[in-house]
Amino acid sequence: MPLLDSLTDLNRIPERIVSLVPSVTESLFDLGLGGAVVGVSDYCTRPEGNLDGINRIGGPKTLDIAQIQALRPDLVIANREENDREAVLRLAEQIPVWAPFPLTVRDVLRDLWALAYLGRSHQALIRMRLLETAVEMAEESGVEGSGVRYFCPIWEGQAAGTPWWMTFNQDTFSSDLLRLLGGVNCFAQRQRRNPLAADLDLTLPTEEGGYDKRYPRVTKAEIIAAQPEIILVPDEPFAYSQHNVVEILTNLAGTPAVEQGRIVIFDGSLITWGGTRLGLALSELGDVFRV
Repeated sequence: MPLLDSLTDLNRIPERIVSLVPSVTESLFDLGLGGAVVGVSDYCTRPEGNLDGINRIGGPKTLDIAQIQALRPDLVIANREENDREAVLRLAEQIPVWAPFPLTVRDVLRDLWALAYLGRSHQALIRMRLLETAVEMAEESGVEGSGVRYFCPIWEGQAAGTPWWMTFNQDTFSSDLLRLLGGVNCFAQRQRRNPLAADLDLTLPTEEGGYDKRYPRVTKAEIIAAQPEIILVPDEPFAYSQHNVVEILTNLAGTPAVEQGRIVIFDGSLITWGGTRLGLALSELGDVFRV
């Protein structure tokens, strides 16, 4: 069977759900569907204390298909970005699989509404109305795209002794959320180029193909030229330490962000977990771009 286009394609309310995505697992519990969850990925950590005793079925890219099938789920929820495509398609041959791919805040709201209606919980619908109201208030606040330029690294490395930082462009949920809060992504238009050498030196030829172009790797010179006014340092997916922050301060001296001491270390799940955590993100990061 093909992947589900919509949860309305299900012919009954699922009683056994396997979640392959941490943000989905948290959202299922927040929306009253936790009692139906029989399997989660090894990376699912929230809600804390609620996942004890639930079967672990591997990492996002290392799914144990046989174990998932043995759990007899009537719905598997995946994500087209986070999970191994071939494994998800194999599961979909026997089990209904829903694999959304949210790229914006509104996409996340759409998917959460689908889960809320799936559970038929009055409490879940109230929670969703409150969350949608919070998004609408942020949209109406007037700070959206107000002009505060930011750089947000999510990974880093070196190539031939040259440091590089991975970030995200405008075609991601993270960038859309920060736009809503008033941030202007310094690398909104920047696309990833393969191989790495071409990403770090824009004069080199790049590969053609269908690889994901949303996560460019940028150099010190490129970041300084972009002149970010604030640098956001999340603690995931790369576990940035104080040592890494000191390196950033050293390498990116000459940017307004470093000169003005506007370096913000924060919980990375607030911008990477596209689920009910959105409400917490709007609350916790609401003032991040205010002077």
